[in-house]
Amino acid sequence: MFPPGSAPLAEALSAHRGHRDSWYAQLIGPLLIPAVDAGGLADAAPIEIGLIGPRDALASATDDLPAGVTVRQWESPVAKRGEDPLPGLKSFLALIEGRPIKGYAEIPLTFGLMSALDYLAESGAAVAPKFRTGGIAAELFPTPVELAAVICACRDRGLSFKLTAGLHHAVRHTDPETAQLHHGFVNIIVAVLAAADGAEPADLAELLAATDPQPLTEAMTEQLDRERPLWIGFGSCSVAEPLADLATLGLVSTP
Repeated sequence: MFPPGSAPLAEALSAHRGHRDSWYAQLIGPLLIPAVDAGGLADAAPIEIGLIGPRDALASATDDLPAGVTVRQWESPVAKRGEDPLPGLKSFLALIEGRPIKGYAEIPLTFGLMSALDYLAESGAAVAPKFRTGGIAAELFPTPVELAAVICACRDRGLSFKLTAGLHHAVRHTDPETAQLHHGFVNIIVAVLAAADGAEPADLAELLAATDPQPLTEAMTEQLDRERPLWIGFGSCSVAEPLADLATLGLVSTP
């Protein structure tokens, strides 16, 4: 339901049910819905969803949902680029306190990031950071060096994190339409595994910048039975593209 997919609610619900009934259902999390569209879920139950939107819209949207619609998570930006994220982060934590809902606070990779991560680590709240790895503007794509630093910062503070945007494909690549370099989710998985084993940011940046799928696939294949550390998952308006890449690389077995 988010760009570039921008599916209407009925279409998104139908597609999500198909994914949840498929052989790859274990790869699929809750359907992420803009809080402003939650009023259209009257006939959707039973379903698990995540709501995304401004902080002031999340509580009212959740409280007005019909029985059988379970909200598993809230996701909200806590600051714009260049703003201090701490006030918005504290407001988000206060809003979610006492609710059986996981929170994801989207924090820009700019001013105040490390202080916000320190606050999350010290608070022990059921809120994890969420970082943008792409979008409609070039500045929304962090460099491999920037993303490596964030991964290590979360590791050093014992924080799990979520990513969103720009991760439709497994390996780092250049989009043919925009000429923008996109991160690959297999690059990130391999980098996260290395971070958990104590690798330094420079080592992670090299993995994140790699465009040859073979060594990445080999590194991941060796660790498929390992529990994934740190990285909770990523939001994507496409299921078909990531799944096709995983199959092509031999990282999932199709029936």
